[in-house]
Order: sequence, then C-alpha cells, then structure tokens
Amino acid sequence: MWYTVVAGDSLYQIARRFGTTIETLQQANNLESTELGIGQVLYIPPVPGRVFQYTVQPGDSLYSLSRLLGTTIPSLIELNGIENSLIYAGQRILIPFYTEVIVNVSMANVRSGPGTNYAPVVVMQQGARLPVVGYRNGWYQVGLFNGTTGWISENIVILNAHDSSMPVQPVIGFYTLAEGPGLPGSYASFADNVSQLSSVGLFFYQISRDDPTRIDKFFQFTDQDIQVIVAIAHRNNIKVLPVVHNLLYRPGGTALARELVRRLVSSPQNRRAFAQNLVSLIERYNFDGVNIDIEDAYTEDSVNLAQLYTDIAAELRPRGYYFSASVPSRISDEPFNPFSDPFDYAVIGEAVDEFIVMLYNEYGWPGSPPGPPVSVPWMRRVLDYTKTKMPWYKIAAAVSVFGFDFNLATNRSSYVSFDRAVQLANRYGAAIQFDMRMQTPWFAYTDAQGQQHQVWFENADSIRAKVMTAWNMGINGIALWRLGMEDPAIWDMLANETVVKKIIENYR
Repeated sequence: MWYTVVAGDSLYQIARRFGTTIETLQQANNLESTELGIGQVLYIPPVPGRVFQYTVQPGDSLYSLSRLLGTTIPSLIELNGIENSLIYAGQRILIPFYTEVIVNVSMANVRSGPGTNYAPVVVMQQGARLPVVGYRNGWYQVGLFNGTTGWISENIVILNAHDSSMPVQPVIGFYTLAEGPGLPGSYASFADNVSQLSSVGLFFYQISRDDPTRIDKFFQFTDQDIQVIVAIAHRNNIKVLPVVHNLLYRPGGTALARELVRRLVSSPQNRRAFAQNLVSLIERYNFDGVNIDIEDAYTEDSVNLAQLYTDIAAELRPRGYYFSASVPSRISDEPFNPFSDPFDYAVIGEAVDEFIVMLYNEYGWPGSPPGPPVSVPWMRRVLDYTKTKMPWYKIAAAVSVFGFDFNLATNRSSYVSFDRAVQLANRYGAAIQFDMRMQTPWFAYTDAQGQQHQVWFENADSIRAKVMTAWNMGINGIALWRLGMEDPAIWDMLANETVVKKIIENYR
C-alpha cells in the first residue's frame, strides 16, 4: 500500500503504525536516510499474516484518508462495508492493499479521460481485470498492459478492494508451442486462464546463429498467430513480451550458444544493433516490451554480457517499453556454477524492470541425482541472495510446473508434464507422496525393463507453497514455466487463495 507523509511524521512512527521496521521502509523505498518530506509517498510492504488497519482520528474524512493512504473513497467503502460514507473517531478500518475493477459487460471502452466525451484508448472484454489507481465522478482510473492509464465507467465494472490477508502478486506465464508427445502447447491453458495471468512471455524467438545481432523465429508460426495471442492478452489487460533466447541450437548446442553470446556482446556496435532489432520486433507485433533469456555464456564475458542489458535498457526505456530478463540462479558472489556464474545480478538488476530468477536448475541437469525441479529451501536460498542485489519490486521467481522422471539405472532424466506424471503413477500403481521439506510431490516405480525410477513433479500444493514463499519473502511475483504442462487445479488455487495483481507500478 501507499502512504503520504504528513507534518510530524517520522520513519519510526510510520513503521510502528503499520507494524514494520525502519529498515524495511528504507529498503522498499530506496531511502538513503531517515529524513522525510511532507507529501512524500512511501510504499508500505505487506507483513505476512497481518492486514493494514488505521484508527480514525478526529477530523478524518474518507476523502482525507483516501489521499493519506494512497487509495480511493470507493475502495475504503467497499472493503469496510461503510454505509452513507460515515466514519467516526476511534473506528478501526481496513486499508486497501490493492484495488481492481472487473469488466462485467461483453466489451468495455477504456477512455483517455473520465467521461464518454473522451476518446477510447483500448477495449476490454468481460472478465478483464484492471488495477485502480484513481477515481473521479463515477469513473475509475486504471492501469493498462502497456504502462499507461485510462478511465472506465463505474457502471460497467465490479469493484474489488483487497487487504493483504492473502498473497497479492503478479503471475507470469511462459508460452510455447507443442514440444513433442505428451508436451502440449500453451494456447488452451493461456486462453482458459486469462483472469489469473498478469503477463505472458512468448518463447518464440532466438538469437540468430548467422548473425547474433539479429533475431530469428523459434518454432513455426505465422504473423496471424501472434496477432491472435496479442489481441486476447490485451483485451484481458495482460502484458505480452516476446522471449528472445540463445537455447536449443541444432546443430551446435551450448557450445554454439556461448560463441554467439561472445560475438553479440563483444562490441558496442553489436550490442546497439541487437537492441535496435528488439525495438523493431516490439513495434512490428505491438508487444509491450521484451524478455531476454540468455542461459549459456562464458564467464570471461560477464562484464560485456552485463553491459548488453544496460544497452538494451537505453533503447527500450525512452520508448516506454518494459524490459524483463530471465536469469539462471545464483546463491553468492563466489563462483558456484559455470551455468550461472557469468551473470552479474547487480548490473542486470539495475538495467531491467523485471528480473525473473529461473529456479529450476536445482535438479534435472545431465547426471543429476533425483530431486525436485525447484524445492522451497533452494528457492529461499536463491531469493535471499537476489534480494541483496536489487530492489524487491524487480524480482519474480520462475518456478516449474513440469517434473522430471529420473531413471536410476541409466542416471538420465526426462521432462514430464503433470498429466504424464500422474499417468505413470497410475500405470505402475505407485503411491504419490509429498516431501514436506522440499514441498514437492514424488513417487517411485519400476519399469517394464526392471529399471527403477523416481518422478518429482509439481501440483497445486507445491505451487501454493512457492506462491506463499514468494509472498512471505517480499518479492514481486511468480513466473510459471510453462503453460500447458501444469496441474489444472493450480488455477482454482490461484483464483481462490491469491489475488493476481497486474504489473503496473512504476517504482523508479
């Protein structure tokens, strides 16, 4: 929630009022000192297990409280069931942490100003969720997928004001085409669950093997395919980003991937040309920004690689485009894993708007022992380190919705969807267990050749644990790799036990 500093306030008083600490407020607001100015707006991070409340003081009104607490009068009324706009001194009221409106007509215009005489800027479909950032004369000011705001009439929406009693976080979905038997594409999952997504990353583009400053298609798709996805997303207020990666070169593999990155980052001219090609890609398809997913690089290229992100930001930010990066997991500044060592979290974190930590390299790599793609202890370890390198509001945790089938005889593993995992358990009569320390389901079976297997995968319970971990650690979202492989029950869990927040705040 947001709070506006008034005369006589100190960080100590504000921290005590909202049940937090001076250090937490300084970190959340990038404050270098404890000095405050009247009218300064502070972000008050949630305290897990608590809701924000305010004791009404003599002279307070709903108008003054809406200004003080960074909310709207309708939000205060809706959350607290206030009748006739009457409040009284000593009354304890809940403070809205996040407010949204949900479109309840088939199609709704969002306009450039608060009235029908203003021009429409976008059209939203029924069920679209829009975060409320203001209110005037029967019109809500709402945040939009492209980083702008618009206005929508209160007559065609339902208002929902939320406290912080359950997680309020963005949910990012990664989208692919079908990857083979048992690995379906993402379209159905995406289209069926738009109300529970904040943004979607299309894993559709690859750094060109012929010229690393250029971008090639990855998978076979048409411009119309992209237009359909973008239209569905934007009608539901979902941000759409192309994912540009250096993965899965055939032939070439990881050796070629590293060489391409080396060539790409080797000169300012190459880095600038690549960034300009990203802008062209965004503008061609009406994307809202880009996600860069580089996963194979030489450690010696670390400085130039970090500079690539800075150079991309220099092209994207003046144009208002959103810059997201998916980055392998690190746990310290010391060399730990040649896969993640090349990535300078501090420099990359400074450059991007969104830093997605890919947590799913704990197990499942070549020669890995059996274990979960992402355990909660590993998640905590990586996020503890990440939080020392950048502000909380940039960090999202990328968790798997897939699993691994580990063949203990061959010491190899294969990728399995939730459906495939359940089918294997049923075929071999295996009892699915839940590891409480790892917070992940698993089972063992013996195949027709007599070889022993362990399968570790994800279900609604394990994703719930990761959502709660992200919330309790105070980061800004969860990313799901990837749509179409998940336990369908996660969507009911997200709908009933969380508030899926749109990515709208400009914290800079």
